[in-house]
Amino acid sequence: MFLVRLGSLNALEQERTSWKLRFGEPLSSADTVGRVFTKIRTDDLRGFNRGLYTRLKRNKALARLFGHNVLVIDGHESSASFRRRCPGCLQRTLSDGGVQSYHRLVQAILLGLPFLLDSEPQRAGEDEVGCARRLLERVLRTFPKAFDLVVADGLYLKAPFVSWLREHGKDVIIVLKDERRDLLQDALGIFRGQESDAVVEGNLTRRIWDIEDLTSWPTLGFPVRVVRSVEVRTVKRQLDAKLETIESEWVWMTTLSRDRTSALDVVRLGHRRWDIENRGFLELVKDWNADHVYRHHPRAIEAFWLVAMLTLNLFRAFLSLNLKPVLRGRHTQLFFASQITAGFHLDGLLL
Repeated sequence: MFLVRLGSLNALEQERTSWKLRFGEPLSSADTVGRVFTKIRTDDLRGFNRGLYTRLKRNKALARLFGHNVLVIDGHESSASFRRRCPGCLQRTLSDGGVQSYHRLVQAILLGLPFLLDSEPQRAGEDEVGCARRLLERVLRTFPKAFDLVVADGLYLKAPFVSWLREHGKDVIIVLKDERRDLLQDALGIFRGQESDAVVEGNLTRRIWDIEDLTSWPTLGFPVRVVRSVEVRTVKRQLDAKLETIESEWVWMTTLSRDRTSALDVVRLGHRRWDIENRGFLELVKDWNADHVYRHHPRAIEAFWLVAMLTLNLFRAFLSLNLKPVLRGRHTQLFFASQITAGFHLDGLLL
């Protein structure tokens, strides 16, 4: 269903005739499939994904970035409703007094291929960071050597979280954007008295500042490094073809030392945090229908999301290891996905 991007269990049920001709066994009804997914062992699904990771690692398909195995974590709201509720729903009260039920999860994606490593549903009464902590505890058990660096949004800039990762030998790059933080204020004050390094990459110019051994975060217990990048990009507007200059500023806190990672590489890695949005959530939702509520039950929602992850990982592995680079460069990933879909329906007609 996911690989052919049918989009729903009811759409899958319409393929019952061709399914039996193809596989020799009848396909269960949509209700039965949904009911089975409320009882499925999600640890088994994660085990399938771990097996795929092991094979890709053995085949050297998972690349390092700037000398690091990089893991990105972020939260995602998969569904929301004013009418449907289940035992796993979170609830919020809106400004008009209405009560909305919703589901959120935290996703971990390994950059390079990229590879969707694991996900964890957020529980009632916990925040996103607490959910991420539970996710990473399992990831550290099942994938202890898969990554050495965690990249995250400013929401994760909390002393207990950073200290816990350092205790497990993992470094971090986290967006530093809370103007009330002493760490940010002290760093900006020091930056004003420093000369920046300029780096030009095409139409992008970066001015980079870099400070090590900052102790302005006393609850953390150890010094950190702060990197700032002021970026100027020239773009041509489509409407009037005029050139426009766009300037942005980014600041990151990291535990990486200068000896291990240059300031420019910290900036590049910090920007790769967006891969979880573009290569993770956006593709899962837009192209593989992962946000669809196939069965409104906490176990089923988690299981269907894990199957969508496994499908996308298998698809990317197929493109990376089975297609020649010239062919991959000639078409988009969506083109190859559409070919799989067309082949499925064509086989059904031929049968």
